[in-house]
Amino acid sequence: MYTNIKTDVALTLISQLIHQELRKPQQPSYTEALISAVHIVFTNSIVKFGDTYWRQISGTGMGIAPAPPWATIFYALHEQHFVPKWSTHLIFYKRFIDDIIGIWLPHPDMATDTSLWSAFCTDLQQWHGLEWTVSPLSTRCNFMDLALTLTPTGKIDTNLFEKSQNLYLYIAPGSAHPNGMIKGLIFGNTLRIMRLCSHDDDVSTHLTNFKTRLLARGYPLRLLEPLFLQAIQHAKTFIRNQGRESHDPTISPQYLHQDLPTPGISPGGP
Repeated sequence: MYTNIKTDVALTLISQLIHQELRKPQQPSYTEALISAVHIVFTNSIVKFGDTYWRQISGTGMGIAPAPPWATIFYALHEQHFVPKWSTHLIFYKRFIDDIIGIWLPHPDMATDTSLWSAFCTDLQQWHGLEWTVSPLSTRCNFMDLALTLTPTGKIDTNLFEKSQNLYLYIAPGSAHPNGMIKGLIFGNTLRIMRLCSHDDDVSTHLTNFKTRLLARGYPLRLLEPLFLQAIQHAKTFIRNQGRESHDPTISPQYLHQDLPTPGISPGGP
């Protein structure tokens, strides 16, 4: 997606959006500075190839920090118009940068539904040369790290999706990382597996595969087994208590912003 975004078009549209948003009451007045910064970043993407340097003149540079929100906003300008148009049939629609998932409610007449789906796919492509690869309608799909299945009862089952080319090269035990790194890795991935999988059999399979891959990277079983037991218990507790967090009215969120004093430090200094 990045390389197919036309820089001049995106600069014009996103600059217009910045003007619109920052004209709202109580918004900071650095509109022109922000627009100038955007122009500098997206018209001066320099790439080194061997002993030569090249300036990218079309498309968004891969790896630059503002690329994800830039791409997200650029296509959102199209989505805000065409997605509501299809709300009768497109009852669910979400996008993460260049990955889209949706639920399509079919028309009772198959020929009409085929025509409507084709028209929707055409609308999807009508945005300054961006081309989307659209999967056929199905009761099964993979989205990000999820494998989803729509069951005959209307329930959506989820499982972990893993690409076949994934080598699972977890950080080796001899690497110069803090000792708590492996604990964090196991706790985090165990929670992820247990939250994403609908069925216990799938959870067990993925946890076993995870442990096997860590063993292959050189971690001893005597280290892994207690960590996995702790991680599973921690994940169960977390999932059970999810959504039950107490909201203490005496605790307020803290924000870090150039226009706000840093908590614990007076505006005049420490």
